[in-house]
Amino acid sequence: MNLLNSDDFWQFACTLYAKPGQQHTLLALQNQQGKNVNVCLFLLYLDSLKLSIKSEQLSVLIDSVNELDTQALKPLRATRKYLKANQHTINDYAKIREELLSAELKLEKQQQQILIETANKFTFLEAVKPNNIQQYVKAT
Repeated sequence: MNLLNSDDFWQFACTLYAKPGQQHTLLALQNQQGKNVNVCLFLLYLDSLKLSIKSEQLSVLIDSVNELDTQALKPLRATRKYLKANQHTINDYAKIREELLSAELKLEKQQQQILIETANKFTFLEAVKPNNIQQYVKAT
């Protein structure tokens, strides 16, 4: 099997995220269920390639991005949320917000790279209609 490509995944993720309703659905999974949006996008990417992931592989993927998520992305999101709530007291709020969003996007792309590098060590099963995302969403 050919190795998965991080640029292809990034383009897939950007296109899917821009579709009506997708951003809302993915952010609801993140904010209400604690799911990782990039893991969700990656599983949907695998579905598009007709590749099925095993539960053990899913656990490895989640673990591979957990530290970056915990140490960098979640605190950055919390900072943005705090600043938004207090924007009236913050000089240059718009500029700071823009810079934080840029940093967050770069970290999201790095997280996607980690997912690709991790997944490229796996052997996937081909499936006519894989539903990898359901496995993740149903996991506690």
